[in-house]
Amino acid sequence: MFGIKRREFIMLFGGAAAVWPLATHAQQPKMPTIGALVIGNISPEQFWREFRQGLRDLGYVEGQNIRFEFRSAEGHLDRLPELAAELVRLKVDIIVTWFTPTALAAKQATHEIPIVMAETGDPVGTGLVASLPRPGGNVTGMAAVTAELAGKTVQLIRDMLPAARRVTALANATDPFSKPFLEQIKLGGEATGTTINPVRISSPEEFESAFASMEKDRPDAVIVQPSLPSKRAAELALKHRVPAVSVPRWFAEDGGLMAYSPRYVDLFRKAAVYVDKILKGAQPADLPVEQPTHFDLVFNMKTAKALGLEIPPTLLARADVVIE
Repeated sequence: MFGIKRREFIMLFGGAAAVWPLATHAQQPKMPTIGALVIGNISPEQFWREFRQGLRDLGYVEGQNIRFEFRSAEGHLDRLPELAAELVRLKVDIIVTWFTPTALAAKQATHEIPIVMAETGDPVGTGLVASLPRPGGNVTGMAAVTAELAGKTVQLIRDMLPAARRVTALANATDPFSKPFLEQIKLGGEATGTTINPVRISSPEEFESAFASMEKDRPDAVIVQPSLPSKRAAELALKHRVPAVSVPRWFAEDGGLMAYSPRYVDLFRKAAVYVDKILKGAQPADLPVEQPTHFDLVFNMKTAKALGLEIPPTLLARADVVIE
């Protein structure tokens, strides 16, 4: 799959003892251990920082009354089952996951250890929970509305580029969430009279070639699934001069033209609240799954200028964040 470079990953997490697992301190058996599982094709720095801050706000001090085991597949989804199984063998008290594939891997690894979703697309459709109000089983947490937001970006593209009629949707074929992601974009296309061309990506080579092919058959814009490497997508879109949008705010921060994003800080800190409740005795089956309620429309004006685009003033007036 698509990984951040090993050296970058080690620099990100290996340099700070406070961040990496405190697994050696087994002399404190009553201290709860939280396992965290991420794909790692997108830098998990913000997730890890905000989630841990959320726990600090609730009175948890690393090394005193809580421990962590952090695992990243470094972009290789085929590693997730073994990493999830490793957390189970370590007998962590809770597993926190980010993105759908990690939650699915954790659920396949255990039906007993509570699993908290920091953000997962369509947990009902993928079988992670029975329903949002009554999840049942051992999984709860935050459900993303990424598919719906991706669908709404089709209208935003038309508002931004009134002449746009052809949009390519790049989907992560290795992520089960690609199905609802594409379904919602197709609905957005039908509602706006926009032709949607879905392209399913299953390897780094396909990712690069998908953008290269746009030189010959240029779409008016491209929508990128969040579990694809956003920074590289933004770079390739700019290189091939294609307006690119996605859901997460960090896509625009990485150089993408536009993002329509939930406030991920809220999601990651809310995951800490779920962890706190479970550590105090609540059962995941009884904790309703929540969805984000606050969203930001973000434009990168530097990218717009590089593409020779002028964002309509009426649309800019709707923006929550404008990156100059």
